[in-house]
Amino acid sequence: MATARKKAASTNEQGPADNTQPGLRILKKYPNRRLYDTQTSSYITLADVKRMVLEGIHFEVHDAKTQDDLTRAILLQIILEEETGGVPMFSTSSLAQIIRFYGGAMQGVMGGLLERQMQAFTDMQSRFTEQ
Repeated sequence: MATARKKAASTNEQGPADNTQPGLRILKKYPNRRLYDTQTSSYITLADVKRMVLEGIHFEVHDAKTQDDLTRAILLQIILEEETGGVPMFSTSSLAQIIRFYGGAMQGVMGGLLERQMQAFTDMQSRFTEQ
């Protein structure tokens, strides 16, 4: 699976603004921990990536050297900053419970359940804002 993602990442990256997937923005992470937006040809911050998430911009983050997909790691880093910098969304006990699911038989089930519940909540939120 990781090989498929790595291969997909290398085929998506063809140049600064020439992505094979329309609408997908490619960000590169360099060894100096800086993020580079290939669409705007400029360095960006984690706050800029958060803004992209909030605006619904689809993107992937690739390691500039290896082309590994770092998107999840960057998103987790944003969540960590949000959790430590403001009013946390997750209690200590809920974080501990999530950790307990890792490596267990129910890990995949829990991941799917969380995704479905998040989607249901997002759909409900959209309906409320439309009214």
